Amino acid sequence: MKRYFYFSKMSLKKIIALLLILLYFPFTSISQNEIDSKFKSEINNFLIDKTPIYKVLDSTFSNVKNDTLKMQFLLIKSRETNYLEGQSYSLNMLGENYRNLSIYDKAIETHQEALDIAKEAKNIDLQVVSLNMLGVVYRRLDVIRTALDYHKEALDLAETVKPITLELKHSIAISQNSMGNIYLALKQYDLALELFYKSLEIEKELDNKLGLAINYHNIGYAQEAKGNIDVALLNYETSLKYNNEINSDIGRVICYNSIGKLDILKGDYKEALPVIENALERAKITNDQYYISLSYANLGLINLKLNNFNDAENNLNEALNIAKKFNLKSQESEAYKYLSQLNEQLANYKTALQFYQLYVDLDKTITNEKNFQYVSDLILKYESEKKNNQIKALASENEIVKLKLIQNRKILLLSLLGGILIVGFFVILQRQHRLKNEKKIVTLEQEMLRNQMNPHFIFNSLNSIKLYIINNEKENAVYYLNKFSKLIRKILIASTEKEISLQDELDTMDLYMNIENMRFSNEINYKTSIETDVNPSIIKVPSLILQPFLENALWHGLSSKTGEKNIYLDVNQKNPGYITITITDNGVGRSVSEKIKEQKKLKRKSVGIDITKARLENFSKDFINDYKIEIIDLFENENPSGTKVIVNIPIKTFVLKTA
Repeated sequence: MKRYFYFSKMSLKKIIALLLILLYFPFTSISQNEIDSKFKSEINNFLIDKTPIYKVLDSTFSNVKNDTLKMQFLLIKSRETNYLEGQSYSLNMLGENYRNLSIYDKAIETHQEALDIAKEAKNIDLQVVSLNMLGVVYRRLDVIRTALDYHKEALDLAETVKPITLELKHSIAISQNSMGNIYLALKQYDLALELFYKSLEIEKELDNKLGLAINYHNIGYAQEAKGNIDVALLNYETSLKYNNEINSDIGRVICYNSIGKLDILKGDYKEALPVIENALERAKITNDQYYISLSYANLGLINLKLNNFNDAENNLNEALNIAKKFNLKSQESEAYKYLSQLNEQLANYKTALQFYQLYVDLDKTITNEKNFQYVSDLILKYESEKKNNQIKALASENEIVKLKLIQNRKILLLSLLGGILIVGFFVILQRQHRLKNEKKIVTLEQEMLRNQMNPHFIFNSLNSIKLYIINNEKENAVYYLNKFSKLIRKILIASTEKEISLQDELDTMDLYMNIENMRFSNEINYKTSIETDVNPSIIKVPSLILQPFLENALWHGLSSKTGEKNIYLDVNQKNPGYITITITDNGVGRSVSEKIKEQKKLKRKSVGIDITKARLENFSKDFINDYKIEIIDLFENENPSGTKVIVNIPIKTFVLKTA
């Protein structure tokens, strides 16, 4: 996984970050007197068992996980006793505090160390937590691709555990929510909503009010982006209710900003003003620079709408300075956008254009989307001032019309060229798809032919005929040699056809069973029955489609059986869209056959059924209905008594009514 570092030189931003590190996280030493004796005793007792279970760790330290001194103490003691899970847990809690203080490079470093230790401990719960933590930090930094990679890796890893634990369910909900936020940043709102609703269902199941608050807010944000203002407000208010229940200041800050933003959209600027001011004051208390910057930006927007241009500029510049200082790209981008609108209101079109170009360039690194409409408007406004005299100097309206005609002609030509390129692209794609399907069909037919022309079958058949010749049974030798030659000829002919009549298929299977029965000393009782309303001569099926099922009945069902050996093939119409072929044997059954197969020294992997399914799938593409194969184990007095295979093949014309 690629790592990103943002501070390469000593700067004011780095000096502030280092001061915060020294203030909040004295890693080099911790005075024992700063940790109360009760907590020391709890740690010492806890380290006796060294539980690897994340649930136990989190429930034990949930009330102190935001206490950086106690988490640092747990880290030191875990290192002294080589308690890997304790190290990973405490590092993640410390990294989360770094993130909340906007010290993102240190947060990444700490979570990465937690992830490495969790991998060493082979603890999937802690690996998933660490991956999600890293994803959240990168998402705050708007490093979209890396954030998405981390959350996807966390989600994939969590879903490998069966049965899934409640803790991993929670981690899956976090991954889904975080990936939804990434889709929000990419403006893929429907994809984002799908993930938010999935995460919401898990949080409801776990009764996690923090998760419910987060998801309801995110759903509101996506609905707002789609223009569903009333639905968005309802979700924001639901989120605020849960944040009040858990007394989350940062949650309230987020909700107040969003509710205030809706008031701005509705034009209720005076109602929005106290809401955003409240959000800003609470954000300052939490010291979360991301939401401080967001609150300043929204406050600047309100002042802009109220035509308080000086206050608007001061607030927007404050938002921009914080965003730059802490590398908050999305907030920096939003500040540029509002500053552009401010300068446009002041008729400073050149400055407005510059700010908007900064917004577009930065937004492009986040979303990879291009929106030139607004920038084009600014260019026109700016250029109009420079070209005003030139326009006045034009000799007549005819000259203007001429310019417009030339422009329209260029647009038309470009549109036609673009249309031709698009059509050509789709033609190429269609051709490639067709060639790929044709290649697949050829491959399946070749595999089918190899399966039917099994060298083992040919050798044994010829060997049986040879025995008749040796025993001077000329009539039997000639009879079976004639049958064998007809079968080989039918197989070769059928292999060149994608589909044949059901009657030809049944005739070929009669020949095949005749030859195979010779090797069973004619002990097999094979019968075929056809429903009177079915005319097999006009029904088309894939060639040699029934042979693998008959082969399985013979060699897996009847070869190990003593006594009477029966195979019945029945053709009927149970559904207007299908022809149903049922093959029933009274063999030993699949379970006994598998045990016999396991005892054999030489095991041969059967691929005939797999090839048959693939061919039926390809055959069914031309029909509304799909093929169906059902295999039923038969029992008599709770003992295996054979196998029934039901094959439903889609058809077009198959019924011949009798007079």
